[in-house]
Amino acid sequence: MPSPRHDALVKMISERPQLAVEILRDLIGVQLPDTPWVQQEERTFNTRKSDDIEADLVLTMGPPHGEAEHAIIVEVQQGKGKNPRQLARYAAALWLMLDCPVSVLVICPDRADAAFYAQPIDTDLLGYRPQPYVLGPDDVPAFTNPQEAAARLDLAAMSVMAHGRDRKVVEAFTSALRHADDEHATKYNEYAYSIAGPEVRRLLEEIMASTDWPVYSPFAREHFGRGVEEGEAKGKAQEASRALLLVLEARGFLIADDLRAELTACTDLALLEAWIRRAATAKTSENLFHELD
Repeated sequence: MPSPRHDALVKMISERPQLAVEILRDLIGVQLPDTPWVQQEERTFNTRKSDDIEADLVLTMGPPHGEAEHAIIVEVQQGKGKNPRQLARYAAALWLMLDCPVSVLVICPDRADAAFYAQPIDTDLLGYRPQPYVLGPDDVPAFTNPQEAAARLDLAAMSVMAHGRDRKVVEAFTSALRHADDEHATKYNEYAYSIAGPEVRRLLEEIMASTDWPVYSPFAREHFGRGVEEGEAKGKAQEASRALLLVLEARGFLIADDLRAELTACTDLALLEAWIRRAATAKTSENLFHELD
């Protein structure tokens, strides 16, 4: 079953397919067509009518609605559960469908998995021995400069996944989020949190909790949201206590200092509202203070 890390990595690339091209071209050194067009394609294809196969992502390079110049299959692998021959089948089936070169990019958060999928794949077809391109943790840049991380938030999020035990990497990423707009800060912080391991998540939470700006991880959102709700409730109670004192003063009731302090300190909004209703109709101060007590 796909994990949050798997889904986050797939979503990152599906939202910006150019990232897969940049990984292959800039980090792995694959020669790819020079085209600004990269789009996502239907990811289910088949080798025969009765046998559909589905990759995590299928991208094509070239003008939309035109002939593809290059196709990229993206797979996220955690563990060695997928037979590498299946990757060879993906590439062969897509080549038959599109009649263009096909690259298979496998993203592995674990070094051992990366080494496993980086091997050439033996097949039963004479001369067909494909070798996937693999992005392992050692292939992801370690961003320790906040400006560089801000310029590439997607790769910086992957850097947190791969190198997050280095506190400087996490600090650079969280600092970069300060300069991003709220939408991007929220999105890429969620990605980083989802694809990071437990130890790195705890470090993210620690660093974010020490800052004075709103943060966006599930942990921080829960606690920050709880604080906002508590602050709103306290503010409503303060408004209600002020309103109660204004009603009492407008009706000419004398308010002792100890009672004023008690009403001001009250945080029970429902009780304060009930007192306001009583203060509006009480005929004498004796009845009012009896009811308030």
